[in-house]
Amino acid sequence: MEEILIVSNYYPPEKGAAANRIEQLALKLNQNNYNVTVLCPLGNYPKGELFPEYKGKFFVKETFQNIIVKRLWIYPSNSKNIFIRLISILSFTTCIFFYLLFKKTPHKVVVQSPPLLLSFISVLVLWFKRKKIILNVSDLWPLAAIELKALKKNSLSHKVSLKFEHFIYQKATLILGQSNEIISHIKSLIPDKTCFLYQNFPDHAVNQNDTILENKIETEGTIKLFYAGLLGVAQGVLELCKKIEIDHLNIELHIFGDGAERAQIEGFIKQNPLKKIYFYGMLARQDLHEEIKKLDIAIVPLTTRIYGSVPSKIYEYGALGFPILYFGGGEGENIVLENRMGWVAEVGNYDKLNSEIAIISKINKSEIHKMKSTIVKQSKIVFNLDTQMKKLLSKNVF
Repeated sequence: MEEILIVSNYYPPEKGAAANRIEQLALKLNQNNYNVTVLCPLGNYPKGELFPEYKGKFFVKETFQNIIVKRLWIYPSNSKNIFIRLISILSFTTCIFFYLLFKKTPHKVVVQSPPLLLSFISVLVLWFKRKKIILNVSDLWPLAAIELKALKKNSLSHKVSLKFEHFIYQKATLILGQSNEIISHIKSLIPDKTCFLYQNFPDHAVNQNDTILENKIETEGTIKLFYAGLLGVAQGVLELCKKIEIDHLNIELHIFGDGAERAQIEGFIKQNPLKKIYFYGMLARQDLHEEIKKLDIAIVPLTTRIYGSVPSKIYEYGALGFPILYFGGGEGENIVLENRMGWVAEVGNYDKLNSEIAIISKINKSEIHKMKSTIVKQSKIVFNLDTQMKKLLSKNVF
């Protein structure tokens, strides 16, 4: 079996789309006769503190589902203080630099980007060692940082980040882009760069046991919207709780997750018990899937339209059989509409969002169940990870 290394800032048991994305890639490569090693930090995300099993350790080697996972030291933090966050980023990046420079590594290496500094250091060392660098770009940085107002345009940090971005695109052997917009952006900078579309599809062989279609059909009762995922600034769930108008409708909102806005969300719900919003915290993936089987429609919000970004929840909810109320704009909006997966509202337009919710509240739940059946069948064809992986392997991407 051929060896391949994946460098990532996230990996389970950490939560979130980034960790899930890399795990899916690792498992699928292993199923296609690769010996896969993942290089990542000690588990700490999203709380910004080391998980109990990693405290007091500098290096941990584990094996999960035939994947070798090597965890390097990190000074974890999700502090809003930019200097503390920088120290955290530099701690792991420094470990990665020395590991890749002095340790024996396979010829083929997948590097996840963002984080931009981590991918820059990784690509720099691997280019120096003449490795085959497969750059997996899931978001465009620093462009996304500008759109999220986390970085000031034309500042020193922005200019340095642009240099890093150009370097990793130029020196990568080839690039995997999560969306067509990402590939278009890269081609605008490096026209002759070899790029492939690699969307964050779920593994249907795993998700088929989680489908909601086996549940007893409810033709009456309250329609239950839900959000499951990170509770950060980019998702805007706190603002959603404040501006969503469901008090007078046959609608509830159920929230699962953790992140920077958690305490504020819990406080808001406690102070507004009549809003029909319910919070459950962060659940393990399997437990979450069991809980949301009882619910009806997924809502996927973003605070701003981020060029190149496509929330992986779209694909996952399709595999599970959930209609989607999408509130994020961009390519994700097109995917929902083209595949008849639900409803969309212009990002940031709460009048439109509440108008769509009012329409949803009048739908018979038996109709929602029919939508679920159609969505599951469609997603097995359109969002098929095995088909996508075979296509990439046939083109010698890995």
